[in-house]
Amino acid sequence: IDDWAWRKGQRYGTIICDLERNRVIDLLPNRNANAVASWLGRHPGIEVIARDRAGIYSEGARRGAPEATQVADRFHLLQNLGEALHLAVCRHRKAIGIAGKATIADMVEDQTKLEPPIEPSTKLDQLRRARRNHRRSLYAEILDLRADGLSPRGIAPRIGMSVRTVERWLAAGGEPEHRRPPARSVLVDPFRDYLEKRWEEGERRALELWTEIKRRGFEGSKTTIYRWTAARQQGSPTSAPNVRWRPPSRRNCARLLSKESRSLDQQTERFLHHLHQVAPELSNAGELARRLAALIRGHDDTNLEQWIEDASSSELASLAEGIGRDIAAVRAAITQPWSTSPVEGQINRLKTIKRQMYGRSGYALLRNRLLATA
Repeated sequence: IDDWAWRKGQRYGTIICDLERNRVIDLLPNRNANAVASWLGRHPGIEVIARDRAGIYSEGARRGAPEATQVADRFHLLQNLGEALHLAVCRHRKAIGIAGKATIADMVEDQTKLEPPIEPSTKLDQLRRARRNHRRSLYAEILDLRADGLSPRGIAPRIGMSVRTVERWLAAGGEPEHRRPPARSVLVDPFRDYLEKRWEEGERRALELWTEIKRRGFEGSKTTIYRWTAARQQGSPTSAPNVRWRPPSRRNCARLLSKESRSLDQQTERFLHHLHQVAPELSNAGELARRLAALIRGHDDTNLEQWIEDASSSELASLAEGIGRDIAAVRAAITQPWSTSPVEGQINRLKTIKRQMYGRSGYALLRNRLLATA
């Protein structure tokens, strides 16, 4: 059992599939516990219900088929783990900056000829800085309103944001970061040696450099070479790749914390070493994340209760509490083969049929077409 979108983020329905026969049994026009419980009550004899971790389907299955075994979906469990680890990293955002600076300092010490890149102060940089400061001021205003006792629903119209955005910012512990990877044109790569040679000879005019490599077959624009010369004036962006290393984003940092150390490169290991020193709570959260992922993938639930106990006083306490409330379904997810993965293919087929209709017909025709082609 899973949900599907009439309109994403606004209105959802429910799709019910037979996992043994891999076919759609029924389609419900809405997503709520009463509808699920009513449908299950009309179809007795169901023994196993695979679902995501939403409380709606859990409650509906409990009321409509109390004897059935509920199985939480393993993919959604791992997704919940990733989200919980990401929120933990967001609460220690300053530690990422400190660890990143310490890592760069180590790299400079190892290679004294290299220096951290100096980003040119352009109008685009100034605009990004202004927007970043604006987001920071908005978050400070959200915190003030929250301290006054307002809920996210009350804060949103005053700030001019959606309720969901306010909730995400509060859960993350700060405003979002919008970082772009450094621009790099692959068109320049075949001509890089020639450009470096001409640069060493004293040629600084981007237009002249562009004209020369244009004769040699360069197909890029003048703007590409202007960017190259601007970056080159700040120091070579290509001669020292280690210098261009940047601390990972918060989402990537959460992913790295959940990975085994043997799969990390040297720079990442250095960064995580400093991060663990600055924020040992994240080291513990990463270790707990790896343990839970191993439990989910290992088909052995004997250590699940111990994990919940260990995680209850960590950065993953909220996830541990949720798993504790749904422990029977989580145990079944670890030990049984059922999941909602086959349902995703049926949802994809449902979307295709729905979009073919372009909104001209309603639920009855959509349901009939889906069941007729099952």
